[in-house]
Amino acid sequence: MNMVNKNVPTGYRIIGLFALVFGLLTLREGGAVLFGDSAARVAAGNYVPFVVTFNFIAGFFYVLGGASIVAGVKWSTPVAVVIAASTLITFAAFGFHIFNGNPYEVRTVAAMALRSLVWVGIAITLRRSKYYGCPLHTHSCAT
Repeated sequence: MNMVNKNVPTGYRIIGLFALVFGLLTLREGGAVLFGDSAARVAAGNYVPFVVTFNFIAGFFYVLGGASIVAGVKWSTPVAVVIAASTLITFAAFGFHIFNGNPYEVRTVAAMALRSLVWVGIAITLRRSKYYGCPLHTHSCAT
């Protein structure tokens, strides 16, 4: 059984490639902080370990999500929804971290906002798509 759909519309391929590259960049940046030398950690400033760890792990799912969109598989939508939801939950936990007066980098706020917007946008786009089959509900797809 061939899971790759060769008729994926160009717009979705672009979204998928963007997500895939976003994931690779996330892995590179998070990996440098988590596994790099002390210079990488110093350059990261007041990074929040649970946020960096989440983002690094999420990078693998970004790659999976992007590849699944490019391939045109129907489970792309639930993957994007899970990524979006888990990113929003982590962003909220990060907000709680900030609210409690813990150190952080302002660029982390911007990065988490960007990640949230990207994945919520991808999830909504796929969810509303007739192409990806609207697998999250049993009703017909919205027009």
